[in-house]
Amino acid sequence: MTTTPELRALLDRGAAMSANEVVTEAKVRDVTLPYGAGTMALITLDNGLDHTRPNTFGPKSLDALNTAIDAALARDEVTSIGVTGKPFILAAGADLSGVPGITDRDDAKLIAQIGHGVFRKLVDGGKTSFGFVNGLALGGGLEVALNCTYRTIMDSVPAVALPEVFLGLVPGWGGAYLVPNLVGPEKAVTLLVENALNNNKMLGGTAAFELGLADAMFEGADFLEQSLLWAARVLTGEVAVARPEIDRGEAWDAAVAKGRGIADAKTGGAAPAAYRALDLIALARTADRDEAFAAEDEALADLIMTPELKAGLYAFDLVQKRAKRPAGAPDKALARPVTKVGIVGAGLMASQLALLFARRLEVPVVLTDLDQARVDKGVGYVHAEIDKLLLKGRASQDKANRLKALVSGAVDKSEVFADADFVIEAVFEELKIKKQVFADVEAIVSPECVLATNTSSLSITEMAADLAHPERVVGFHFFNPVAVMPLLEIVRGERTDDATLATAFATGKKLKKTTILVKDSPSFIVNRLLGRFMGEVSKVVDEGTPISVADNAFAGVAPMPPFVLLSLVGPAVALHNNETLYGAFPDRFYVSENLRRLVAAGKPGLYGPDGAVDPEVEELFATPAEPVELTSEQVRERVLSVLAEEARLMLDEGVVAAPEDLDLGMITGAGFSFWNGGLTPLLDRTGVAEKVTGSTFH
Repeated sequence: MTTTPELRALLDRGAAMSANEVVTEAKVRDVTLPYGAGTMALITLDNGLDHTRPNTFGPKSLDALNTAIDAALARDEVTSIGVTGKPFILAAGADLSGVPGITDRDDAKLIAQIGHGVFRKLVDGGKTSFGFVNGLALGGGLEVALNCTYRTIMDSVPAVALPEVFLGLVPGWGGAYLVPNLVGPEKAVTLLVENALNNNKMLGGTAAFELGLADAMFEGADFLEQSLLWAARVLTGEVAVARPEIDRGEAWDAAVAKGRGIADAKTGGAAPAAYRALDLIALARTADRDEAFAAEDEALADLIMTPELKAGLYAFDLVQKRAKRPAGAPDKALARPVTKVGIVGAGLMASQLALLFARRLEVPVVLTDLDQARVDKGVGYVHAEIDKLLLKGRASQDKANRLKALVSGAVDKSEVFADADFVIEAVFEELKIKKQVFADVEAIVSPECVLATNTSSLSITEMAADLAHPERVVGFHFFNPVAVMPLLEIVRGERTDDATLATAFATGKKLKKTTILVKDSPSFIVNRLLGRFMGEVSKVVDEGTPISVADNAFAGVAPMPPFVLLSLVGPAVALHNNETLYGAFPDRFYVSENLRRLVAAGKPGLYGPDGAVDPEVEELFATPAEPVELTSEQVRERVLSVLAEEARLMLDEGVVAAPEDLDLGMITGAGFSFWNGGLTPLLDRTGVAEKVTGSTFH
């Protein structure tokens, strides 16, 4: 255990490294508990900023918490310590802003040692401690509560997680030891590894309580008051906290083995963080706290020095900062208000859009289609989804009624679109049809009404060419499923004006999407890169490499094997995208004849329900006369090489402003991993970028 003088030296050294830290203060007030439970020193974490800047822990912030804890421990009249956060936020974990600049392993280890030294005082100090989780609690924010003797949580907390593995780290302030010993190894593997690798899945307050991370749960309105009353009953012995007995036998080994299987499937061994986290969970079975915390120190020090962590922090910065300030977006003051939305089409995509617009904008949304049956089906889908929100407690009855009232449908556009400010089409992906739709709509709406297209690949400029007001046409490309995928590609046609573009960006922000400005070019960002990716993989298979070999080549790069992705996207959609790209760039893009056969046969993908390649698909696929069979490593290098070429060409063409936009698109639109930084840092790190294009991207 770190002694007080040793911790003081660590804190002083850390403070010298953190000049730019936004300090989270530890504000203390005495609370006289009822039932004769004495005085609690209640510490509230608060960085003095609004809710858009959560509390974080850098050396100076940890020093403030350390000072508050020491002061409480030194006072005889204080019988207990409580830790909570400013409204709706406990803490978002460590302040990682200075980590990319760390070049010395001892400095990296310092981060872990300081956190352990401060947090463990909450359990080693000799006074009962309580963590009151009143809001977002991520990483070190959750670990400060885990180090307390007892915990309560607010039922409506939006996000509880240990996301370190997602970034390329491990929980380094006690989480890797405390969680398995609190809730068991299987749940620990889920929280530390599986959720982190599953696009950083978060738990809500209720789910975190059910997992066993907290001892009691209370509603938000009087959460702190109820928590203090509960703490008093615990201190007086009126409430006895029961926790499950942890199975330290074969179940522990089985849980860790399961975790290694998950890590292999998600990362292909390419990212070390998941495996170090599993090593720590395995150690927690027999180690005491000092041994376990020392192992966390070493793991964190090692991982901070890895390129995967640097790439993860780069990706985190993209999502947290660049996503909020889209490059090239016009002055937001030019944006027009959107008070009514029209949607052409009432199929699944159109219905998903209607639900999103209604929930986020809270304005009338009207679906139209060719006949009443289709319209009714689309509106019915939206209303059914709102009912699901009601059943899950994510909307009140009043809110559900209001949302349903906002969504309506009609066959005759002229009756419902005349006063719309924003009309988006979601019809069949054929240029002629979309041009006709816009011609029909333009005759109805005002000259200022934005005409948006959800096309995934077609030219915005061509779509608007015959209109009287082509300047108000913009690409507004969502990814499926609409409610889940964060990315929205906003595409500027040759004649799209700034007011239209500003309105599109303002609307995208209200929809809570990550928006990226894209030049009008075939398939834009994500579908163009995925088209090159899938085209080359298909070409490799058509030339003779087994499907399984090709599919296993991309663990740790793509979110799923390419032919699994094909099933998710749909063979027909993938074929259309590749045909569009081949038409534009026949020298680089490839259209697989085997894919054409798959679509013609109506097959939903290559795999059957048992997870094996469908025998009928194997029969459909032609065998080359002189097959060329590559290894997974050769497939990976070949496909990364064509992606490097395509990324460089897209930047040269001005499709986006910078490599950061390509990476942001691939992370938020295609689920490419944080620990690779999306795509271009991986191409740099592996040497592929320089080998193929003559220079690195960064």
